[in-house]
Amino acid sequence: MPKMKTNSAASKRVRRTGTGKLMAVGSAMRHNLEHKSARQRRALKADEVLAGPQAKKLNRLLGAR
Repeated sequence: MPKMKTNSAASKRVRRTGTGKLMAVGSAMRHNLEHKSARQRRALKADEVLAGPQAKKLNRLLGAR
């Protein structure tokens, strides 16, 4: 049986913690940063743990069972 490929788009946006949770950078940090205030950029820079249903979908894309 062939190996299962991970979704490269998902792997670029999400990382797994030591306990298996998924962390992602806040959305809206990819472009148009000059229009956002410094306060908003600092808040969006912090990583956040993904919610259960979202983590379940991304785990499937990353090849985890």
